[in-house]
Amino acid sequence: MSAQKSCCDKGTVNPPCEKNEKAYTSEKGEAETSFKVSGNCGMCEARIEKAALSVKGVKTADWDKTTKILKVTFIKGTDKKDIEKTIADVGHDTPDFKAKNEVYNALPDCCKYER
Repeated sequence: MSAQKSCCDKGTVNPPCEKNEKAYTSEKGEAETSFKVSGNCGMCEARIEKAALSVKGVKTADWDKTTKILKVTFIKGTDKKDIEKTIADVGHDTPDFKAKNEVYNALPDCCKYER
């Protein structure tokens, strides 16, 4: 069985984390986490997932445009902050990193979320 951790509550998943983050570790040496990523549309989804998948060690990335939650599976030892920073570098705010204004401003109009 996998261990469950949340970033805010030090080991339990209830109550939910303020940052909408959850982390799970499997016995296969893989970890899964989910966290909020700002965005609006299908183009955002493609950009966010592509950025996450470009981080070494990331195996899967799935962003839900309704909930704004990105679920990522990665090899244990991959730094979640690297994933978040890479996503912010392409224009999407995460819990720990804000996209640079010039990158955000260059997004298509439909991708500009409320900051």
